[in-house]
Amino acid sequence: MNDYLIRSAVPDDLQAAYYICLKTGDFGGDGEPYYRDDPDALARIFVGPYFAYEPECAFVLEDSGGVCGYALAALDSKKFYARYETEWRVDLCRRFPAPQGDPSGWSRTQKVHSWYHQSDYTMPEPYQQYPSHLHIDLLQRAQGKGLGRRLMERLMDTLRDNGSAGVHLGVSALNQRAVLFYQKLGFKQLMQQGEGEDACFYMGKVFVKL
Repeated sequence: MNDYLIRSAVPDDLQAAYYICLKTGDFGGDGEPYYRDDPDALARIFVGPYFAYEPECAFVLEDSGGVCGYALAALDSKKFYARYETEWRVDLCRRFPAPQGDPSGWSRTQKVHSWYHQSDYTMPEPYQQYPSHLHIDLLQRAQGKGLGRRLMERLMDTLRDNGSAGVHLGVSALNQRAVLFYQKLGFKQLMQQGEGEDACFYMGKVFVKL
């Protein structure tokens, strides 16, 4: 029987976390077939800056096979995104040219590369109720065992203990399994952006009544 450990992330976990982001990068399913030309495309947005800027809010799930999940957060989204804009995104734009041509013909990788060149984030209002935000992903072998809940609770406890009043997240409308998971954890839908395949739900949970 596999034993699972939740622990603080360390820099040596970064590549494993990038891999998990890839393997969950197709709306929760395996994204590897879609990003063979640049397997790290998504993780440069959704993993890398959190390891770099918010290590105290980064946790991993580990089993006998290695790191199989992560939960990452920013305590203060405004401060995080200010640094992302002036440091992280500047470097991405320098390294990866913006795709050209008709966006309807872009590959998944080109679409993600286009995100490097625009400010693509949302902070639902009222901000003071949901100042933190998070991401969580688990490899398939760790799913359906209650481990996601444990990982989320560990991360949310850390945010709360560090003074956060609440947290928000974004989830693809196509990932209904994730939507239901967050609802069971007490998250409610705050807003929707986009339509169809591009639709994203923003969900939030309040820790402290202001």
